[in-house]
Amino acid sequence: MKQAIIRYLFLSIALFYSSICFAERSTQSLFKTYYLEDKSNSKTFEQIVNSTFTEIKTEILNFGTSDHTYWIKLVPNNVLGFKNELLTIDQARFQLAKLYLKRFGQKDSLIRSFDLYNNGTAKNSQGFSFLLPKLLNKSDVLYLRLRPHEVFITKISVKKEYELLEKHALRDIIFGIYTGIMLVMFVYNLFLFIVVRDRSYIFYVFYILFTWLAQISIQGYGRRYMWEADSFMNQNSVVLYSLLGLVFACLFTISFLNTKLFSPFSHKLFKVYLILVVISIGALLVIGSTATFILMQILTLLGAGIAMYASYYVYFKKHFKPAGFYLLAWSILLVGAILFVLKDYGIMPYNTFTTYLLQLSSAIEVMLLSFALADKINYFKKENETAQVQALNASLENQKLIKEQNIILEKKVRERTEELENANTTLNETLNNLKSTQSQLVDAEKMAALGQLTAGIAHEINNPINFVTSNVKPLQLDIDDLKDIISKYEKIDFEGDIKKQFDEIDAYKRQIDLGFINNEITSLLSGISEGAKRTAEIIRSLRNFSRVDETDMKAIDLNEGLLSTLVLIRNTLPDNLVVIKDLGNLPKVECMPGKINQVFMNLVSNAVQAIKSKEVQAQEEFLTIRSWYDSQQVFISIKDSGTGMSEEVKHRIFEPFFTTKDIGEGTGLGLSIVFSIIEKHKGHIEVVSEVGKGTEFIITLHVNIP
Repeated sequence: MKQAIIRYLFLSIALFYSSICFAERSTQSLFKTYYLEDKSNSKTFEQIVNSTFTEIKTEILNFGTSDHTYWIKLVPNNVLGFKNELLTIDQARFQLAKLYLKRFGQKDSLIRSFDLYNNGTAKNSQGFSFLLPKLLNKSDVLYLRLRPHEVFITKISVKKEYELLEKHALRDIIFGIYTGIMLVMFVYNLFLFIVVRDRSYIFYVFYILFTWLAQISIQGYGRRYMWEADSFMNQNSVVLYSLLGLVFACLFTISFLNTKLFSPFSHKLFKVYLILVVISIGALLVIGSTATFILMQILTLLGAGIAMYASYYVYFKKHFKPAGFYLLAWSILLVGAILFVLKDYGIMPYNTFTTYLLQLSSAIEVMLLSFALADKINYFKKENETAQVQALNASLENQKLIKEQNIILEKKVRERTEELENANTTLNETLNNLKSTQSQLVDAEKMAALGQLTAGIAHEINNPINFVTSNVKPLQLDIDDLKDIISKYEKIDFEGDIKKQFDEIDAYKRQIDLGFINNEITSLLSGISEGAKRTAEIIRSLRNFSRVDETDMKAIDLNEGLLSTLVLIRNTLPDNLVVIKDLGNLPKVECMPGKINQVFMNLVSNAVQAIKSKEVQAQEEFLTIRSWYDSQQVFISIKDSGTGMSEEVKHRIFEPFFTTKDIGEGTGLGLSIVFSIIEKHKGHIEVVSEVGKGTEFIITLHVNIP
């Protein structure tokens, strides 16, 4: 590819030297040149003959972007003789080109155009040529009537017919080489897109296509081979294909430079730029090619600036090596464009080489961008290799860490085993103490020692509960480890490397010592079960004392349970508390009496504590207990005049272990147990509370009527 570029450069230099050897005669040496701009595009030859013309001092006629008609007046410096010589206009983008002769003493006449390919018309591929009369006197005047499609920049010269043929043949060769390069790049990158499936390649392929179509439109080959001179495509092809080329150049730049990652600011600029280009394509259909051509030139300069900035930033700031080729490619194209424009202003010589300088720089740019795409593949290949090496090193480091962690875990296992043995000894001692205390409580007078029994039970039940709670944390940690293993199995990607994922899971199992965790969970559950059994024994003792069987469902009067609860807590009621009992006539409800009584006891106890915790006590505080029956449902309301609750606290009161009491004053399980019991009875509990005004709990239970 690089050798092809070098050969192309040498060929271009050779063509440059051959082009300047053509023996063309400048109109400046033969004629005095004047011009007149016809903004109405309607003036006839007879109307402009006596008009005032402006003299032209330069060989290059440069009137910029315009769709006006220009009359060029050529006045011979001396008597001129011509032998098969042509007056040539070196530009293909004219929609009107006619030559008139005004001869002193004769009727004005229109000289018909001479065309090397189709004699008798003004149509040509690279410009327009007119056969000059054999003799021009000093009094004769030639008038050219010219109207461009987009821009009026041309050179008018006098050539021999064979010279013009040789010049056009040379340009055909140059353009053929350019087309060959573009075709090779088009096919090569299209093939790479099919293989690699990288969007950058397809954007680049379309950029090549529309760049080539724009060039054949400018040079006149499109009109010559592809579409009619008076067609819509011929009138708008330069602007249309240039704008489409800008669209795909922008998309290619975004994809190739990955501006979304490497240069977010440039990415935003390109998005706005794309919108402007698309709007310009729509404007082409509305305002025509002349005005849109100016907009296209502005967008081209703007896009080149954004692309240069983005490639410079990505290459030098983000160290993305392929961006260097991109930056070099656009720099060469920009230099070529600048030199091409300098030719139009007479600073650079106007010849075949400078005429095709933009194509030369465009071809070099296309090849350099192909290098950039190839280098991008190599860049990511090296990145992938580096990542694999880093992954291997990380794997080895992980293996080392796993070994070290295993040693630490073995030490911790030994320490935890010793702690469990000590805890087991303490538990045995606690159980023996509970058995002794239970015997003493059973032998005591139950009703007379209700307060002492309650205090003793609370004290005795605290030890197994503490033991259970002490085992909950390590049990939770072990369960979390098992959850992590389950999560890793759930996240297995069956489209990826299955073996590698299973190896990682096995390594994690060894890391956390799965066998030990299973044994530890069994041990912890055994301890918790033992504590729970001991607690159940204490509860059964209390049940026997109160002669209420909690395990059987039976139909009971809930009012009796409410009254029993009030009796049991009567000694805890403050002196200023007034208990209001509004108990309705209720049907018997199928439930577990002990459980329901526990609900009543917890709610009434909480109500009393809420009243006692008020900083400022009223002369009378109230505890209101109501019950009523409606539509096969029984309702129980327990309402206090205590401190009340905020919305945040109200939403959390049924959470296990949540409490607003000071440390040591409550476990946070009371309301959680209440909620669980009501839920098991398929009932509902509602909370109505306001800070400073008290709280009301409303229980709803269903009545099963046979």
